[in-house]
Amino acid sequence: MTFTDLNIDQDMVDALASKGIIEPFPIQSQTIPLALDGQDIIGQAKTGTGKTFGFGLPLIQALGLHPEPGVQALVVVPTRELCVQVAEDLEIAAANRETKIVAIYGGKAYEGQVEQLKAGAQIVVGTPGRLLDLAGQHLLSLKNVKVMVLDEADKMLDLGFLPDVEKLFAQTDPTRHTMLFSATMPGPVVALARRFMNKPIHIRATDPDEGLTQANIKHVIYRAHSLDKDEVIARILQAEGRGKTVIFTRTKRAAAKLVEELNDRGFNAAAVHGDLNQEQRERAMAAFKAGKKDILIATDVAARGIDVNDVTHVINHTVPDDPDAYLHRAGRTGRAGKTGIAVTFVDWDDLHKWGLIHRGLKFGPQEPVETYSSSPHLFTDLDIPTDVKGRLRASTIVHEPRARTAGSTGGSNGGSADGGSRPPRQRNRGGSGSSGGQQRTEGKPAHLEAGGGAHDGTAPTRRRRTRRRTGGGSTPTPPVA
Repeated sequence: MTFTDLNIDQDMVDALASKGIIEPFPIQSQTIPLALDGQDIIGQAKTGTGKTFGFGLPLIQALGLHPEPGVQALVVVPTRELCVQVAEDLEIAAANRETKIVAIYGGKAYEGQVEQLKAGAQIVVGTPGRLLDLAGQHLLSLKNVKVMVLDEADKMLDLGFLPDVEKLFAQTDPTRHTMLFSATMPGPVVALARRFMNKPIHIRATDPDEGLTQANIKHVIYRAHSLDKDEVIARILQAEGRGKTVIFTRTKRAAAKLVEELNDRGFNAAAVHGDLNQEQRERAMAAFKAGKKDILIATDVAARGIDVNDVTHVINHTVPDDPDAYLHRAGRTGRAGKTGIAVTFVDWDDLHKWGLIHRGLKFGPQEPVETYSSSPHLFTDLDIPTDVKGRLRASTIVHEPRARTAGSTGGSNGGSADGGSRPPRQRNRGGSGSSGGQQRTEGKPAHLEAGGGAHDGTAPTRRRRTRRRTGGGSTPTPPVA
């Protein structure tokens, strides 16, 4: 089956084909025909299965080849990274038509986003906070929205955005076409759908016998010591066939520390976490997608915004908080039908947390295996060459040479003008040797220069310390009985 068979306009079929996207995924083939007919849809599928084009293609087609200026379609997403990713995907599909798409999210200046709205953008992809902010300033009008999409609705619930989403729904026409997509369907999300959707059809694009985890992802669970994790990770990053890799940490500090450690070990890593401003986060993501960086270290804030098809490994530096978080982390690999590997480190203190995830995801009889960087099963499980070490190259720190060769110019170390090495005597305080020694004493406090040492260059440190303590070198007066 092709997108043409699903009645997608030829210009969008050509635009997708130019990016190597030829055949639709199951969630797309099930949702597109219904969405083209204007049917409200609840689409449930695992992350990485193509939900964006499932709602994006019908949305773009509904606006026509030459849409009128003004916001006519709204896509609400939970995170900034996902906002950028969805907007980029929609721009790919709409490359051959006049439709304009704008990403509205926090952390960026208002001016550029407002200018795009005033220029007549028809599709808005945004996060709830910035959307409500612009709507409150009367810079964004949603009264003409014909199609509204809520993507990653369960993450909206986790982040506490559902009240904001309800406010956005209230600003749109009740007769709009509504689509809701989510990997999981908790109760509050179902209640939201019943309130704001008109007789929606619930689509599940999963194999009933597959279980909650994707079958094309290999899950490896290790019980590792916190002091040995960096060594284990460094070896995993040298596995045969490893492509782009995402490493998830629990805290911002851990992410910053790990990216510094891996770069020092010779790897090419970037980080995305909350302590970075939006420009830094976008620059790191762009470098990762372009292949300039092949390792991305992230906190959960970025878990659903990383849509890169050639991620081969996901490493959980610490256990996720719950089964849903595990699914979304692991879902960064094995995307678009490819295979992937998800490695999770379980600390001794987190065994109970892993037990909850293990039972919630219905894993087979898989318990964490105690693992160190030298464990033989680590190398066999992940196809790691047995001769690799935890460092790709020596540290890049360059140490200044202590002596210069003849003929070079004198440097900042106080060497002689002809480049010769400094005489040992010049290391002593107060020495009266060559000009190099004079440079060394220059700028010292007066009490160290005047009478600070003997004529032969030695420095009677203990005697000077005694004189300072007694204030002038006189014999201390014995205490009165």
